[in-house]
Amino acid sequence: MSKHADGQIGTVAALVRSTFLVNAVYADSAREYGLTQQQGQLLCVLMAQPYGMSELGAVLGLAKSSLSGLVDRSERNGLVQRRPDPQDHRAVTVVLTRQGAKLADEFYTGTCRRVEELISGFAPAERDMLAALLGRVVTDNKVPAVFMEPDLTH
Repeated sequence: MSKHADGQIGTVAALVRSTFLVNAVYADSAREYGLTQQQGQLLCVLMAQPYGMSELGAVLGLAKSSLSGLVDRSERNGLVQRRPDPQDHRAVTVVLTRQGAKLADEFYTGTCRRVEELISGFAPAERDMLAALLGRVVTDNKVPAVFMEPDLTH
């Protein structure tokens, strides 16, 4: 059942449907910036720090071949660069280029504003409650920090 007797949707349906909603907003935002959704995710992840390929694959949940293709395309577009890993000369670290960092910041800021609009009608206490509950779901399930906390003041 997706609805309670009072007409409200249940927790599972709400979580799944909100995932579809946020993914659609994210995909629309990526298209606006000339990115694929996966490229947008890659840029947002790399905003926090450079990653080795295996770490990056784990954070993004991508198989090695899919990740290689994504990084190859992003590198050809001048958004990321592979650099030798100073700790392991057989490995590389993926970093944002200057162009990639600029686009990542613009995409991130625009996407945060779009997602924020989804709850624009919420009172501050409702926003805090939603953040606390979803934060617990994320923390309890050890979701990697793939998206930084937005600063919507700039």
